[in-house]
Amino acid sequence: MAKIVILIFILLESANVLTLYFFPESRYANSLSVFHAWEKSKADPEMHRFTRYMANWVAGTKLIFLFLLAVILWTGSEQTLRLTSAVMALTIATFFWRMFPLVRQMGRESELSPARYDRLLGWMIAAMIAAFVLAAVV
Repeated sequence: MAKIVILIFILLESANVLTLYFFPESRYANSLSVFHAWEKSKADPEMHRFTRYMANWVAGTKLIFLFLLAVILWTGSEQTLRLTSAVMALTIATFFWRMFPLVRQMGRESELSPARYDRLLGWMIAAMIAAFVLAAVV
C-alpha cells in the first residue's frame, strides 16, 4: 500500500514540477497562472523575475524530494516505507498551518482562477494526507 501511495505522489508532483519549470502559464498542476498575481507580476520586471525565481526554487526543491522518495521507494524496507508515509502525512499537513490560510484568502478575494480553486486544493491536500496515513497503518 505504501509503495502505491508514494508512487502516485511521485507521479502527481512530477507533473507539478514539469508545469512549474516549463508551463507556468498553464492552469493545471497548481501552476502559476492559477494565481492572478502571476499576470500582475509581469507589469513589474523586478517582481516578475523574483516570482519566476521562487517558482523555480520550489520546483527544484520538489525535485530533490521526489528523487529522495524514489530512492526510498526502491530501496526501503516495509518499515521504512510506512515511516516515510507517516512523515509525508505530517509534513504535507503543514499546508493547513501556513499556506491554506493564504490561498483561502486569495480565493475569497477572487485572486484565483478557476473559482473555488482554494477549496479544491484543500480537498486534494487532505486526500493526500489521508492516503499517506492509511499507507502508514495498513
